[in-house]
Amino acid sequence: MNRYAKDFPILGQQVNGNPLVYLDSSATSQKPFQVIEAVETYYKQYNSNVHRGVHTLGSRATDAYEGAREKVRRLINAESTQEIVYTRGTTTALNIVASSYACPRLGEGDEILISPSEHHSNLIPWQQVAKKTGAALKYFTLEPDGTLDLEKAKQAINERTRLVAIAQVSNVLGTIFPVKELAKAVHDRGGVIVVDGAQSVPHMKVDVRELDCDFLAFSGHKMAGPTGIGVLYGKKELLEAMEPVEFGGEMIDHVDLYESTWKELPWKFEGGTPLIAGAVGLGAAVDYLEQVGMDTVAEHDRKLAAYAVKRMEEVEGLNIYGPREDRMGIVTFNIEGVHPHDVATVLDAEGIAVRAGHHCCQPLMRWMEVAATARASFYLYNDEADIDRLVQGLQKTKEYFGNVLR
Repeated sequence: MNRYAKDFPILGQQVNGNPLVYLDSSATSQKPFQVIEAVETYYKQYNSNVHRGVHTLGSRATDAYEGAREKVRRLINAESTQEIVYTRGTTTALNIVASSYACPRLGEGDEILISPSEHHSNLIPWQQVAKKTGAALKYFTLEPDGTLDLEKAKQAINERTRLVAIAQVSNVLGTIFPVKELAKAVHDRGGVIVVDGAQSVPHMKVDVRELDCDFLAFSGHKMAGPTGIGVLYGKKELLEAMEPVEFGGEMIDHVDLYESTWKELPWKFEGGTPLIAGAVGLGAAVDYLEQVGMDTVAEHDRKLAAYAVKRMEEVEGLNIYGPREDRMGIVTFNIEGVHPHDVATVLDAEGIAVRAGHHCCQPLMRWMEVAATARASFYLYNDEADIDRLVQGLQKTKEYFGNVLR
């Protein structure tokens, strides 16, 4: 067990009589004591609504809620907390951009450009925008290893490209896409870029000013924080020009019988009582990750992915998808002749948790010419011993199904 695993209480248990090896952090990460205790302290000591009361508990809750927003701002190096909007997660954040920014501004003759490797949350909203506005939805061409050729990608961006939406890191292939270079190319032609940071913000240092992205979406539960809380970063001038998508409660400024006005950023996008405990937990998760160091997390994940690829290649008949080098902590694979759900079931019997299915990336599965895959994904609490357990489990899976098929 590595030095950080001891901070995550769930990892100390046994599953099916074996010590748990959790390799599904791309779906959701585990939570350290510090985050669990922060949420528990909120509910035990200062549970109250934010912004609305002058009593002590309300003030403490507001300070914690807004203090977490400042921590997130610092983490991604946004210019102002006005650019940090709390959402339910990455999906909600991307849908806000689609409905509030894209739909009122795009029309026939405009183009939306995305990658076929996108998670459904960064694909379906743009399908809907295209249907509603008449804009054309187009796709980058992936290289055989699931990467982008930057020069080909730049050629695909033209004067009609109003919006590019792309994940910084693929949740299936572990590919790291060249967001900074794509942002410059799309800006040179007058468009905007929307970045799905669900798999990047938890695993690497993300600087929105260095990337010069217009929007960035990510989730707390993939970065050691609670479920149900996420963030939409947007450049201030873009968010100011957008209309809210939810109305009522905390987002209003003044209400008459027939007209209303909205609060300033970021609160105009945060209608109703927010997930205060989630924000408190997210702030604690940011504290934890910054204490570890995002460069340390990134280096650890890359090294572990490289070790996993090397070890898993020892398993005969195992196919690994995506780039062999320069990938984040995700290895997606199949064993020839064995359905990935069966692979995941046998591994679970060994106490090893991996994901199996299409990973909310059905177009990518068709591009890969498979129906589904198994996926092992790593985080700072994993180590090489976990990979060795995985490889042992994969060998047992091969042996089991080899005997069955005989």
